Amino acid sequence: MLKKIILTLSLFTSSLISLADQLKINDDAPKIHVVVKGDTLWDISAIFLEQPWLWPKLWRFNPEINNPHLIYPGDIIMLIFDEKGEPMLMLQPVKASYKWSPKIRQTSKDNKAIRLLPLEVIAPFIKYEHLFSAEKIEKSPYVIGSDEGYNLSINGFKVYINKELELAKTYAIYHKREEVIDPETTDSLGFYVDLVATAQVLRAGNNNEKEPATLKVSTAKREIRLGDFIVPVHEGQMYPSVLTMKAADKSLRGTIIKASSNGREFGKLEVVIVNRGTEHQVTVGDVMAIKRSSPGILDTSRGPKYVMETPGWNRFLTASSANYKMPEEGLGELIVFKVYQKASMALILRTEKPARLQDVVTAPE
Repeated sequence: MLKKIILTLSLFTSSLISLADQLKINDDAPKIHVVVKGDTLWDISAIFLEQPWLWPKLWRFNPEINNPHLIYPGDIIMLIFDEKGEPMLMLQPVKASYKWSPKIRQTSKDNKAIRLLPLEVIAPFIKYEHLFSAEKIEKSPYVIGSDEGYNLSINGFKVYINKELELAKTYAIYHKREEVIDPETTDSLGFYVDLVATAQVLRAGNNNEKEPATLKVSTAKREIRLGDFIVPVHEGQMYPSVLTMKAADKSLRGTIIKASSNGREFGKLEVVIVNRGTEHQVTVGDVMAIKRSSPGILDTSRGPKYVMETPGWNRFLTASSANYKMPEEGLGELIVFKVYQKASMALILRTEKPARLQDVVTAPE
């Protein structure tokens, strides 16, 4: 079983923040905020800041706490200004109260501290890969049958694998789904896969004798099909315990190409795939703005019309100079938590309206 990965923030001094990044306090920012269960550092910073990714500058020189992720429900956050008029957040911890009674049971609140991200949302995507290359799938062992002779198997079944495996090792079983294509380059970014089950090796098998390995299915999310492939559970699972939130590179420009829900519209806490990865200098913790171009406008003989509502012949006859270059409007932010060569997985942190496939992602402003 994988150890629980706790996502926290790395606290840096304000010297690491570009001097050009000026804090902009929200017009309706309150003087105090009482932390409630479910708050994250992003949520709290967004209450006060127009740019929540600049949180280290807002929390600077805080004498109350060593790390801003050690904040708990009930704590009071205060907005103050220093002698230079710069805004700061201060923490006023809840004072402990004591009651002399044998019925009181003390419990540690360490595991109740707020986090940058809700771990339960992204944990499945951290523990198990969801975008595999064709080469990796082709080289992976796969299911050739079960002890019951069914094409579909569930919990309690034994399944047989076409290659020799390491005895007692735990594997994840995946079902290959659609190929993910970059709409800009038409390059393949890999195949999106579903985690089907986890299983442990009972018999290692023998390649020379053509004896398949045997897996005992321990946990199944859905039916296991012949041809589903397997990957060691702990393979590629070394992730940093500290997630540093920062603005993405200013040259970045990409697109949302898929959502884990398979929907065309999605909102806060949806996991999405962006067509930018390590090849584009994307790193874990990058915050990106989500943007969308406003609908195109065309001047016609009958006045301005939306391009989508203008007949094709009218568009052809109208001079290109009559087309307006409509602006891109920001509608939210997302944060990258997993990076591949040409793509990344990200969690939507905020949306003013539902995000969509083909929405643009850029560096936040």
